[in-house]
Amino acid sequence: METKNVIAAIALSSAVIVLYSLFFVPEQQISKQNLAEKNKKEQNSDTPSLDEKETLIKISREDALKENKRIQFENQSIVGSISLKGAAIDDLTFKDYKVSLENQKKITLLSPRNVEDGYFIESGFVTTDKNIDIPNTNSIWSVVGNNKLTEQSPVKLSWSNNQGITFEKEISLDDKFLFTVKQRVTNSTEKKYDFYSYGQIIRNKIPDNLQNFFILHEGPISYLDDELIEEDYDDIQDKKFSKTAQKGWLGISDKYFIASIIPPKNREFKTTFDYKNKFRINFITTDPQELNQNSFIEDKFQLIVGAKRVRVIDDYTESLKIEKFDLVIDWGFLYWLTKPMWYALDYFFKMFGNYGLAIIAVTVCIRLAVFPLANYSFKSMAKMKALQPEMVRLKELHKDDKMKLQQAMMALYKKEGVNPMSGCLPIIPQIFIFFSLYKVLFVTIEMRQMPFFGWIQDLSERDPTSIFNLFGLLPYDVPSFLVIGVWPIAMGISMWIQQKLNPAPTDAMQAKIFMFFPLFLTVILAPFPSGLVIYWTVNNILTMAQQVVIMKRTTVKTVT
Repeated sequence: METKNVIAAIALSSAVIVLYSLFFVPEQQISKQNLAEKNKKEQNSDTPSLDEKETLIKISREDALKENKRIQFENQSIVGSISLKGAAIDDLTFKDYKVSLENQKKITLLSPRNVEDGYFIESGFVTTDKNIDIPNTNSIWSVVGNNKLTEQSPVKLSWSNNQGITFEKEISLDDKFLFTVKQRVTNSTEKKYDFYSYGQIIRNKIPDNLQNFFILHEGPISYLDDELIEEDYDDIQDKKFSKTAQKGWLGISDKYFIASIIPPKNREFKTTFDYKNKFRINFITTDPQELNQNSFIEDKFQLIVGAKRVRVIDDYTESLKIEKFDLVIDWGFLYWLTKPMWYALDYFFKMFGNYGLAIIAVTVCIRLAVFPLANYSFKSMAKMKALQPEMVRLKELHKDDKMKLQQAMMALYKKEGVNPMSGCLPIIPQIFIFFSLYKVLFVTIEMRQMPFFGWIQDLSERDPTSIFNLFGLLPYDVPSFLVIGVWPIAMGISMWIQQKLNPAPTDAMQAKIFMFFPLFLTVILAPFPSGLVIYWTVNNILTMAQQVVIMKRTTVKTVT
């Protein structure tokens, strides 16, 4: 029965995921459909266009970084530079994250516009007045004072149009991933102008390492006026998205990293996702700021460009009062369980210093939490196992009368206080727990490249060993579908032993089929993250221990 429950739990977990994605349209998608006409109107608004015509010759990243003068920046977490041409933040590398266990090169997120995989951030002011010059992607900004951006020292940039108008930027950086941009326009003429502030993230192409997995969103994302909007890259290529909002944030989300903009507070703005030979995610204020004679205007916004570390993202969400910014991490529709699951794992990680041990500790806690439910189920299964001889006798006695057989079985269950459906009770929590742990292992950067013991050097990846080369003893590699490691095999063996503790199906054909289920599940679950397989193996062992104790204490009344 428990083997059936395991199978059912896995099957139902998959069903929940698939059915949700097929039939339950996320709230933001419904809203976008309802806003179609509004968006069309907004696209024809009077705000200035951010389009620029440019022809670029793609060069290497190394050459691109040498092409223009730059301001270097560095803190505890990131290192990079800002191009004085266009004042674009277009060079950012993480200090703490490597490409892979084999490739020790540090991960780079941002790159200049004339690189094939260019990925950069721009900001500034625009106007509908065609008679004045404003800075563009080719404008060369000047450094005022300090020429290196650090946690302690912001940098100031300036550009003048020789028409009496000066544009200034002050950029500061915290110790992690937050850039704060203060912008100012000073008018020394006797004329009035209207200016709109903007910020935009541009990505030249779809990233090569796109997971393209349906339980994870990667691509344009925003939270605007209480609705989460997630667009795929191919959706933006097909159709532009636009929405006006009073508050929110926008960005581009990768599996583990985020480039995001938090527009100025208390200012209405229009957000646009579009594609014109490159992906562009931007905001522009809808109400202009009036720049009077001999005066200035200014605004401020934030950029968060970094790793999606849970506690860091949560801190930014709270300290900057960014509503729902924690959703840049794709917790999924089981947010209420998935995020607490991560916090539980993190609590035990701080205690043991190893996420594998944390998974085992969480497994023990889960078993304790569902103990009453499992205890009731196992008592019923133990009684059913003890009743097997009588059930076989009844089947032989009434083999020609299914109605009498059913009545006799129900009478036996009632007499012995057995509920044959009780074995299904543990399925429900297993569905949610299985999926939430899988989600945590898959989406959180804290799990990335985290070792357990021995050959498990990354709990977020599959067990790399395989029985088909004797776990590395034979000098050849095996195809990926034959990579069935030590932990999946241990899980399969524990399932097989567990199956022996449960009542066998009375039907001979069913019994033969169920014999192969442990092998089947071993093959199916072998590609899953090793942390998930460790959880399932330990869960099986604890379940078996509980079953053995209950079976020894369980007796039936009289069998007639």
